[in-house]
Amino acid sequence: MNTEPILYLSAADVRRALPMTDAIAAMREAFAQLSNGQAAMPLRQHLPAPDEQGAALVMPCHSTAQRMFSLKIVTVFPGNPRRGLPTIQSLVILTDGTTGAHLAVMDGASLTAIRTGAASGLASELLARPGASAAAVFGAGVQARTQLEAACCACNIRRARVYDPDPAATDRFAAEMAPRLGVPVERADTPARNLEDADVICTATSSSTPVFADNELPPGAHINAVGAYRPDMAEIPAAVVCRALVVVDHLASALEEAGDLLQPLRRRLIRESHFATELGDVVLGRSPGRRRDDEITLFKSVGVAIQDLCAAARALDNARRLGLGKLLTEMTS
Repeated sequence: MNTEPILYLSAADVRRALPMTDAIAAMREAFAQLSNGQAAMPLRQHLPAPDEQGAALVMPCHSTAQRMFSLKIVTVFPGNPRRGLPTIQSLVILTDGTTGAHLAVMDGASLTAIRTGAASGLASELLARPGASAAAVFGAGVQARTQLEAACCACNIRRARVYDPDPAATDRFAAEMAPRLGVPVERADTPARNLEDADVICTATSSSTPVFADNELPPGAHINAVGAYRPDMAEIPAAVVCRALVVVDHLASALEEAGDLLQPLRRRLIRESHFATELGDVVLGRSPGRRRDDEITLFKSVGVAIQDLCAAARALDNARRLGLGKLLTEMTS
């Protein structure tokens, strides 16, 4: 029996096939499906490779709304740079949910960076103050780049600052992102300077401790916190979490992985109900989101598989239309 050839999309193909505006639209679909119960999504599986000090993360998903399956495998090997290899590598498989035919295989690292930024872009659109125009980014890596790109796409950002402990990385970030986004990007020498008059704040670091102090945060700011993905990590001060309106990508996942929220919860500074609102609830109008201009809003994201599925489906549609990618050898049986 013949099946259609599988389309392979490289990192460059994914970036061309998934512009940020499309990615944000895909995230709106993803979180609506998640909160509507249209996504079957087991919690992320973690498979350690202790001898190599690495790990694999496996994220499956099924969407009844889109009649598709997706499977993402991510490997994390911190020693890889010494081998001339990236620390994080990933692939996403997209499968037809009506026939079981595999449709596409695509680079997962680029897809993950784009969809993670897009989720924050959607959150900024829904939770930041109207007229938000100043962004602050903590971190100067790949995720930080898509965070700022998404903020500029979702809001009318006119200026941005970036802080990272590595000044050289910060300078490279500013030099690259300013012409790319068409907004001035300034290096901040301290976290406090980074936060001055910021409307939208994005934290995308590997820090295990808060990257700024509670008293440095301007009133009315919106925060997208995406860097802390383990219970022992926290980018956001507990005092900020306690006084903020908190929205999560997925409550069950947050209860497993979101150290920013789990640490104050375990200290009994907050209750689970403090972060029970999902972004999909705001998308669907079940939660009003921001209530006051001076309110602090916090979107805490650990990343969920329905984001990969919806982003991959959008990328596949666009790739077919644009003639991107390579067909793998036709399979016969």
